[in-house]
Amino acid sequence: MRQLANWRWLLAAGLLLAGCAQTAGSATSPSVSPPAAATTAPQANVTPLPPEPELAGVSLRDYGAAPELQNAVWLNTPAPLKLANLRGQVVIVDMWTFDCINCQHVIPSLRQWYDKYQKQGLVVIGNHFPEFDYEADLNNLKNAVQKLDVRYPVAQDNDGQTWRAYDTHYWPTLFLIDKRGHIRYEHIGEGAYADTETAIQTLLAERYP
Repeated sequence: MRQLANWRWLLAAGLLLAGCAQTAGSATSPSVSPPAAATTAPQANVTPLPPEPELAGVSLRDYGAAPELQNAVWLNTPAPLKLANLRGQVVIVDMWTFDCINCQHVIPSLRQWYDKYQKQGLVVIGNHFPEFDYEADLNNLKNAVQKLDVRYPVAQDNDGQTWRAYDTHYWPTLFLIDKRGHIRYEHIGEGAYADTETAIQTLLAERYP
């Protein structure tokens, strides 16, 4: 298990996490000051979506507009993906690194959802932010994607720009983005697969625009 300085914060929040932890300012990532993403309320200039009911403990509040993806290097897709071009679809952004065992445990569920809901409008993106230098090597990432049978698009995020834009601190962290481009759900670590799938189904069923 990868666990760094922020584990006390997680325990204090009452979260059960067997995940890989990352503190801001680690050696792999530069100092960036992006807009905050997963706040507890919508941005002031954003009209909140109608409240959703609580589904098996799943909160589908509107956390505001998701930061745009700025990644230049992508695998499993012919061109870089942009959230602006994915309006009308539901997007999963999974923050991961390939040698994190907890990230590896989440991949089968991501693959299952990708295969099951792709035709209904689900897009799965693996944002790969490395912890160690060897994980930053593109050839190593390509080999890991093949070995782990990652079929969905993967963005290389060696400089941590997307990781920091979403205010991420732990591997793995999963964000669900609705058809309007707003973050509606976040989960840290393994587990909660049934809740996450319920959230996916609910967001896919929402009308757009």
